[in-house]
Amino acid sequence: MSSALFGTVSKLRTGYDRDEVDEFFDHARQAYEGRSAEPMTSGDIQTATFELVRGGYDTHEVDAALDRLEAAFVARQRQEYVSQHGQESWMTALAERARTLYGRLGRPAGEKFAPAPRGQVGYDKDDVDALCERLVGYFDRQEPLTAAELRGATFGRARGADGYAEAPVDAFFARAVEVLLGVE
Repeated sequence: MSSALFGTVSKLRTGYDRDEVDEFFDHARQAYEGRSAEPMTSGDIQTATFELVRGGYDTHEVDAALDRLEAAFVARQRQEYVSQHGQESWMTALAERARTLYGRLGRPAGEKFAPAPRGQVGYDKDDVDALCERLVGYFDRQEPLTAAELRGATFGRARGADGYAEAPVDAFFARAVEVLLGVE
Protein backbone atom coordinates (compact mmCIF):
# COMPACT_ATOMS: atom_id res chain seq x y z
CA MET A 1 0.00 0.00 0.00
CA SER A 2 2.93 2.39 0.55
CA SER A 3 2.67 5.13 -2.03
CA ALA A 4 5.59 7.25 -0.81
CA LEU A 5 3.52 10.15 0.48
CA PHE A 6 6.50 11.22 2.56
CA GLY A 7 10.24 10.83 2.66
CA THR A 8 11.59 7.78 4.43
CA VAL A 9 14.42 7.34 6.88
CA SER A 10 17.27 4.88 6.41
CA LYS A 11 16.79 1.23 7.36
CA LEU A 12 18.99 1.94 10.41
CA ARG A 13 16.58 4.54 11.82
CA THR A 14 12.95 4.39 12.85
CA GLY A 15 10.09 6.25 11.29
CA TYR A 16 6.33 5.91 11.13
CA ASP A 17 4.92 2.72 9.62
CA ARG A 18 4.24 3.58 5.98
CA ASP A 19 1.12 1.48 5.59
CA GLU A 20 -0.48 2.92 8.73
CA VAL A 21 0.28 6.48 7.64
CA ASP A 22 -0.93 5.89 4.08
CA GLU A 23 -4.15 4.32 5.37
CA PHE A 24 -4.75 7.19 7.80
CA PHE A 25 -4.21 9.90 5.18
CA ASP A 26 -6.36 8.03 2.65
CA HIS A 27 -9.17 7.87 5.20
CA ALA A 28 -8.66 11.56 6.06
CA ARG A 29 -8.92 12.53 2.39
CA GLN A 30 -12.10 10.50 1.96
CA ALA A 31 -13.61 11.95 5.14
CA TYR A 32 -12.70 15.49 4.13
CA GLU A 33 -14.28 14.98 0.71
CA GLY A 34 -17.40 13.42 2.28
CA ARG A 35 -16.76 10.02 0.70
CA SER A 36 -16.30 8.06 3.94
CA ALA A 37 -18.93 6.41 6.10
CA GLU A 38 -16.61 6.96 9.07
CA PRO A 39 -16.31 10.66 9.91
CA MET A 40 -13.07 12.22 11.09
CA THR A 41 -12.56 15.21 13.36
CA SER A 42 -9.65 17.44 14.22
CA GLY A 43 -9.49 15.53 17.51
CA ASP A 44 -8.97 12.28 15.62
CA ILE A 45 -6.05 13.89 13.83
CA GLN A 46 -4.56 15.23 17.07
CA THR A 47 -4.60 11.78 18.66
CA ALA A 48 -3.35 9.83 15.65
CA THR A 49 -0.39 7.59 16.43
CA PHE A 50 1.67 5.31 14.25
CA GLU A 51 3.98 2.41 14.97
CA LEU A 52 7.69 3.20 14.76
CA VAL A 53 9.51 0.87 12.36
CA ARG A 54 12.93 0.79 10.72
CA GLY A 55 12.94 2.58 7.38
CA GLY A 56 9.53 4.20 7.94
CA TYR A 57 8.30 7.62 6.96
CA ASP A 58 10.18 10.63 8.30
CA THR A 59 8.34 11.53 11.51
CA HIS A 60 8.90 15.28 11.10
CA GLU A 61 7.33 15.30 7.64
CA VAL A 62 4.32 13.29 8.78
CA ASP A 63 3.85 15.39 11.92
CA ALA A 64 3.95 18.59 9.86
CA ALA A 65 1.36 17.13 7.47
CA LEU A 66 -0.83 16.17 10.44
CA ASP A 67 -0.66 19.77 11.68
CA ARG A 68 -1.75 21.08 8.27
CA LEU A 69 -4.49 18.46 8.06
CA GLU A 70 -5.82 19.39 11.49
CA ALA A 71 -5.86 23.07 10.51
CA ALA A 72 -7.81 22.19 7.34
CA PHE A 73 -10.40 20.22 9.32
CA VAL A 74 -10.81 23.05 11.85
CA ALA A 75 -11.15 25.60 9.02
CA ARG A 76 -13.83 23.47 7.40
CA GLN A 77 -15.63 23.02 10.72
CA ARG A 78 -15.55 26.78 11.19
CA GLN A 79 -16.84 27.42 7.66
CA GLU A 80 -19.74 24.98 8.12
CA TYR A 81 -20.62 26.35 11.56
CA VAL A 82 -20.48 29.97 10.38
CA SER A 83 -22.66 29.25 7.35
CA GLN A 84 -25.32 27.70 9.61
CA HIS A 85 -25.10 29.91 12.70
CA GLY A 86 -23.11 33.02 11.78
CA GLN A 87 -19.68 34.38 12.63
CA GLU A 88 -20.76 35.88 15.95
CA SER A 89 -22.09 32.51 17.12
CA TRP A 90 -18.79 30.85 16.15
CA MET A 91 -16.79 33.38 18.13
CA THR A 92 -19.12 32.95 21.12
CA ALA A 93 -18.68 29.16 21.01
CA LEU A 94 -14.92 29.60 20.68
CA ALA A 95 -14.85 32.00 23.63
CA GLU A 96 -16.74 29.41 25.68
CA ARG A 97 -14.12 26.77 24.81
CA ALA A 98 -11.40 29.22 25.77
CA ARG A 99 -13.10 29.83 29.13
CA THR A 100 -12.83 26.11 29.90
CA LEU A 101 -9.06 26.61 29.92
CA TYR A 102 -9.13 29.44 32.46
CA GLY A 103 -9.66 27.29 35.54
CA ARG A 104 -6.26 25.72 35.10
CA LEU A 105 -4.57 28.91 33.94
CA GLY A 106 -5.66 30.67 37.13
CA ARG A 107 -3.99 28.14 39.41
CA PRO A 108 -0.73 29.08 41.14
CA ALA A 109 2.58 28.31 39.47
CA GLY A 110 3.69 24.77 40.20
CA GLU A 111 0.09 23.67 40.86
CA LYS A 112 -1.55 23.94 37.45
CA PHE A 113 -1.50 20.18 36.79
CA ALA A 114 -1.17 16.96 38.77
CA PRO A 115 2.40 16.03 39.62
CA ALA A 116 4.09 13.19 37.78
CA PRO A 117 3.78 9.88 39.64
CA ARG A 118 6.48 9.25 42.20
CA GLY A 119 9.74 8.21 40.55
CA GLN A 120 8.39 8.78 37.03
CA VAL A 121 9.51 11.45 34.61
CA GLY A 122 7.14 14.29 33.74
CA TYR A 123 7.28 17.76 32.26
CA ASP A 124 9.28 20.49 33.99
CA LYS A 125 6.79 22.63 35.90
CA ASP A 126 8.54 25.93 35.13
CA ASP A 127 8.49 25.23 31.38
CA VAL A 128 4.80 24.31 31.39
CA ASP A 129 3.88 27.27 33.60
CA ALA A 130 5.77 29.62 31.26
CA LEU A 131 3.73 28.41 28.29
CA CYS A 132 0.55 28.79 30.36
CA GLU A 133 1.57 32.41 31.01
CA ARG A 134 1.97 32.96 27.27
CA LEU A 135 -1.54 31.60 26.81
CA VAL A 136 -2.85 34.02 29.45
CA GLY A 137 -1.07 36.82 27.57
CA TYR A 138 -2.76 35.74 24.36
CA PHE A 139 -6.24 35.64 25.88
CA ASP A 140 -6.01 38.65 28.21
CA ARG A 141 -3.64 41.03 26.45
CA GLN A 142 -3.82 39.87 22.80
CA GLU A 143 -0.11 39.03 22.86
CA PRO A 144 0.92 37.05 19.78
CA LEU A 145 0.79 33.26 20.00
CA THR A 146 0.02 30.72 17.30
CA ALA A 147 -1.27 27.17 17.32
CA ALA A 148 2.01 26.15 15.68
CA GLU A 149 3.96 27.62 18.61
CA LEU A 150 1.83 25.67 21.08
CA ARG A 151 2.21 22.47 19.06
CA GLY A 152 5.95 22.92 18.76
CA ALA A 153 6.53 23.63 22.44
CA THR A 154 8.85 21.28 24.26
CA PHE A 155 9.29 20.91 27.98
CA GLY A 156 12.26 19.88 30.04
CA ARG A 157 12.04 16.69 32.07
CA ALA A 158 11.59 16.39 35.83
CA ARG A 159 10.91 13.47 38.17
CA GLY A 160 7.91 12.98 40.43
CA ALA A 161 6.63 16.00 42.31
CA ASP A 162 9.13 18.24 40.48
CA GLY A 163 7.29 17.59 37.22
CA TYR A 164 3.74 17.60 35.90
CA ALA A 165 2.10 14.39 34.70
CA GLU A 166 2.34 14.44 30.91
CA ALA A 167 -1.16 13.29 29.87
CA PRO A 168 -3.13 16.16 31.46
CA VAL A 169 -0.66 18.72 30.10
CA ASP A 170 -0.89 17.23 26.61
CA ALA A 171 -4.71 17.18 26.72
CA PHE A 172 -4.88 20.77 27.95
CA PHE A 173 -2.62 22.13 25.23
CA ALA A 174 -4.45 20.07 22.58
CA ARG A 175 -7.64 21.95 23.56
CA ALA A 176 -5.75 25.23 23.51
CA VAL A 177 -4.49 24.44 19.99
CA GLU A 178 -8.09 23.83 18.87
CA VAL A 179 -9.10 27.24 20.23
CA LEU A 180 -6.21 29.03 18.52
CA LEU A 181 -6.85 27.23 15.24
CA GLY A 182 -10.47 28.34 15.44
CA VAL A 183 -9.32 31.95 15.52
CA GLU A 184 -6.48 31.76 12.99
